[in-house]
Amino acid sequence: MNNALLIILVKLWKLIVFLPLKFQNLIAVILGYLISSIPIKRNRISKVNIDLCFKDLSQIERFKIYDKNKKAFAKVIFNTGIAWFWSDNKIKKNIPYKINGLQNLIINQNSGTGILLFFKHSLHLELDSRILAMHAEIYGIEREHNSKKFEEVQKMGRLKSMMGITDRENTFTFMRWLKKGKTVLYAPDQDYGIKKSVVADFFGIPAATVKAPQKIIKKTGCKTFFINSFYDADILTLNIEEISFDKSSVENFCQQLNSYIEEKIKMHPHEYLWQHRRFKSTLGKNNIYQ
Repeated sequence: MNNALLIILVKLWKLIVFLPLKFQNLIAVILGYLISSIPIKRNRISKVNIDLCFKDLSQIERFKIYDKNKKAFAKVIFNTGIAWFWSDNKIKKNIPYKINGLQNLIINQNSGTGILLFFKHSLHLELDSRILAMHAEIYGIEREHNSKKFEEVQKMGRLKSMMGITDRENTFTFMRWLKKGKTVLYAPDQDYGIKKSVVADFFGIPAATVKAPQKIIKKTGCKTFFINSFYDADILTLNIEEISFDKSSVENFCQQLNSYIEEKIKMHPHEYLWQHRRFKSTLGKNNIYQ
């Protein structure tokens, strides 16, 4: 995509997300039905993942999760636009949300010890992190976008409330943040390649699980927390709690972390980013994600 077209699309995106929420929701519903009816690759990936991870459910129950997930996926563009382009005041006035465990997080932040704050890839993760960073000092780790122009838009949006952003490959930077007592968001629930991972079960399926967190924790002495996000009726809810897993080995730590994230996903499965090829390194992307 050339820069001129990207600039036009971003301007159009900004216009859309400044429409009243009722119009955004209406567009999202229409878009959701379109996404449901079109045989796009993302749909195939999410269906494969849901079928793999919920084998204990009936075909009808799995299809319900899949169908709701496709329709929820349509709201990503709106949630992300709100997170990147709205002001703090506009979000506070128009987005119903609550944060549980915030005070405990802030107390631990004030202790001067760094915090590695894990989270899962929800479909509304950009809005989750924006709202959290409106209330606490948060640093973030990202995968830089292939388009330099879009990366500028992405970084500018994320820095509306975050204190700093760095690429996930730049471990020196976020380890320095942790050693200085900062709080860093980290999502470990995607397949980053077998070379950077150990194999640990995720929903009973062998999955490449990034091994860096256990090493980072041991080297920096940071604390570990988890933020779980979900919609309770129409209220975006962020639950923050301190967690502790077995750090004696990478394998034990990764397995316990995977199991923990799995339990959180099961609470609201249609809100998860199933569109990622989570098992590509272990089951083969050409075998299951064709």
